[in-house]
Amino acid sequence: MKSVLIVDDEVDMALALRESLKRCGFKPVVYHNPADALTELNLNDFSLIITDMKMPKMDGIEFLQEIRRRSIFVPVIVITGFGTVENAVDAMKLGATDYIIKPFSFPVLSKVIERILPSEDGDVIAGSTVMRNLIALAGEVAKSDITVLLTGESGTGKEVIARFIHKQSLRAGKSFVAINCAAISENLLESELFGHEKGAFTGATDRRQGKFELADKGTLLLDEISEMAYPLQAKLLRAIQEREVDRLGGRSPIPVDVRIIATTNRDLLAEVKKGHFREDLYYRLNVFPIKLPPLRERREDIIPLAEFFLNKLSAKMNRYFTLSTEFASCLKGNTWEGNVRELENFIYRTAVISRSELLMPPADSPVQKDTGDTSSPKGSLKDMERGMIIETIRKTGNNRTKAAALLGVSVRTIRNKLKEYAITDEELKG
Repeated sequence: MKSVLIVDDEVDMALALRESLKRCGFKPVVYHNPADALTELNLNDFSLIITDMKMPKMDGIEFLQEIRRRSIFVPVIVITGFGTVENAVDAMKLGATDYIIKPFSFPVLSKVIERILPSEDGDVIAGSTVMRNLIALAGEVAKSDITVLLTGESGTGKEVIARFIHKQSLRAGKSFVAINCAAISENLLESELFGHEKGAFTGATDRRQGKFELADKGTLLLDEISEMAYPLQAKLLRAIQEREVDRLGGRSPIPVDVRIIATTNRDLLAEVKKGHFREDLYYRLNVFPIKLPPLRERREDIIPLAEFFLNKLSAKMNRYFTLSTEFASCLKGNTWEGNVRELENFIYRTAVISRSELLMPPADSPVQKDTGDTSSPKGSLKDMERGMIIETIRKTGNNRTKAAALLGVSVRTIRNKLKEYAITDEELKG
């Protein structure tokens, strides 16, 4: 659920905005004094800020200036009266994302918010026929409570499809709860799934509900189900079959009404044959399988996805990034072994270090001419990554810790990449 900060000294207006945003599925927080919001809140925790222009102690312009001075790039909508439109234009120059003139209807505000904040729970970008067909199939299966098994390589968007199914289902108004079975140890995973009573084990100082209970009447996503330890699979099977869970240390089962969606990047049937996954659980999960194709098999999605990520980043950073022809050509020509996740990370890293809002391939990387052949070039992504590392290290004055932070990787990864690409100290000096 996205949090929205409302700053308005008019109590009635603030309350009206709060109730309207709550009905639309947002989590609104109201402050009447912007100075208090700056002092008491971490504004980066919010997806959007809505502020009135005219306030007594600190007006909207001053509030916006202070937000941007602190390098907070949360989108800001300014609400202004008809007589202060010029101030609203000034606010846009200072970094406001948009403004609305009072009086306004809630549908007007809703459209502005919808444009600024792409949904994280239902956006499936599909330029290819294969993905459009897959989305149509997911939309149909969403109408029932049937268990769905989403398969595909890492980074293909399995969780995005899972959220789309939930949003299109009759359970859309209830909780969507996800748990990564690969990221939690066996002992902790059991407690995370089924909950525990106070004193059930060392460190269990309070009663805690598990994911099944938290997802009651909603949807539970079992992400990377193939990584679950074999002994725990039997307890999961029982919970799914009996529609009830036993908290650790509990005395009686607790009924739950949960729709199950599972994901895996492995061949689950092959895991069954190897003895790594229970056959009975496999058939309980594989009721309606959907396989997501890798990005290299749906190249028509690459540019729409890149533009989608850029739009989100533009709103967050208050910049308006676009793809150059050269950069788009390079994106289309790469194989993207890490699929959509790799594409998103690459777009983000490129934009963060770009001085221009028109994104070009990083310095020192050869640019492919757009010949219409999207099956080549081989290795151009490595060339682009090499150039990006060099440019970032130069930009940070050869501070590899800062460069690693900008690129979203570890210092160790930077060291390994420097060695892998045989980047010399002379190159880093420029």
